Amino acid sequence: MLRKLFILFLFVLSAVSYGQEQFSVYFETNKYQLTGTEQKRLTEWLAANKTSKILAINGYTDEDGSVGLNDTLSERRVTAVFSFIKGKVKIREDFMTRSFGKLHKQDAIKAKNRKATIYYLLENDLEKENEILGVKNEPMAVKKPVKVEFPASMTVTTPQGKEELELDVEFMERLNAAKAGEKIVIPNLNFRENTFAIMANSRSRLYELLQVMRANSSLRIKLEGHVCCMTKDRQDLSTQRAKAIMMFLVANGIEKSRVTFQGFGVSQPLYPIPEKSPEEREANRRVEVLILQNDWQ
Repeated sequence: MLRKLFILFLFVLSAVSYGQEQFSVYFETNKYQLTGTEQKRLTEWLAANKTSKILAINGYTDEDGSVGLNDTLSERRVTAVFSFIKGKVKIREDFMTRSFGKLHKQDAIKAKNRKATIYYLLENDLEKENEILGVKNEPMAVKKPVKVEFPASMTVTTPQGKEELELDVEFMERLNAAKAGEKIVIPNLNFRENTFAIMANSRSRLYELLQVMRANSSLRIKLEGHVCCMTKDRQDLSTQRAKAIMMFLVANGIEKSRVTFQGFGVSQPLYPIPEKSPEEREANRRVEVLILQNDWQ
């Protein structure tokens, strides 16, 4: 697992003079386990650097042995140090290590070459972390609205055969451009009486919603169901109807995590119940789309 951490990392040499600190522990010949003395030194360093942040750990060996053998040994020395300090001090999330083995500049004293070096920043220098590392803070790209050409019609296959559906382009464009927190009523969406079965003449409404969800991958919505004409939603039709639309979207490839649903019964009528006209009943009997997220608006 830890071998994945050994991605090549070349430090910006000038960083040393701008606040980067270093601390080394040393190993016996051909060993990668920390001795009791070095464990104590490393423990003392941890105690003194609780608020510091590690940028990288480099492993080194002396000139004895082959390059391949020493590279493996230097990696194991890095692993030993990392295992000892993991969870005890902050480490840069994208920290990488480079094992130099025999390829680094050797010290005349062999014992000084058998080491692992921690490169870190003190708390006072953390605000300059990227500057010290030579990392540029790139401005975040501004997401622009995506222009989608929605179709005015489409052909679908039903149990009765192929069917040509006319689609409401204006509704799809409005839904695609809606901002988070906005609610949009799905127009002319009708269900069979006292059921959550969608009327055949309302099938287009489902495909309009599906078209937008497919075109705009950033869109996350909540379907909110409402019923009319009664004082209590005893069959919980408002929930079942909203769920039916969600199930249609999921069955047609929309990720379930992008769609939630909730029924409100008759708790949020647009007109007082009992309604005074068919128009008021239709307005109360609705499914609304609440926009939870839309990065393309």
